[in-house]
Amino acid sequence: QVQLVESGGGLVQAGGSLRLSCVASRLIFSATTMTWFRQAPGKQRELVASIVSSGKTTYADNVKGRFTISRDNAKNSVYLQMSSLKPEDTAVYLCNAVSGVTSYSYWGQGTQVTVSS
Repeated sequence: QVQLVESGGGLVQAGGSLRLSCVASRLIFSATTMTWFRQAPGKQRELVASIVSSGKTTYADNVKGRFTISRDNAKNSVYLQMSSLKPEDTAVYLCNAVSGVTSYSYWGQGTQVTVSS
């Protein structure tokens, strides 16, 4: 069974930084597109950043220049380095994997990020 486990969330002051991690198991990780989403209370889930198997990245406009997504295929892991955090970044951050072999989509449980003003 595929598992995605996120970590690294927490409480941080505005302007601070956090690094989220997501470890995947039972996937051909190198062929997988990894994406970070977030969902704030009362709001729709939104894409934050994505990285495909080639390493090409995509970012939401409201995080460009502040967040960086990266992957380590040897560790089956994807990371989200978040800097210059704002209160509006407060949300549950979820890791998503789309298999390049089966096209199945998998979700982690999420990690809470809270940015205080």
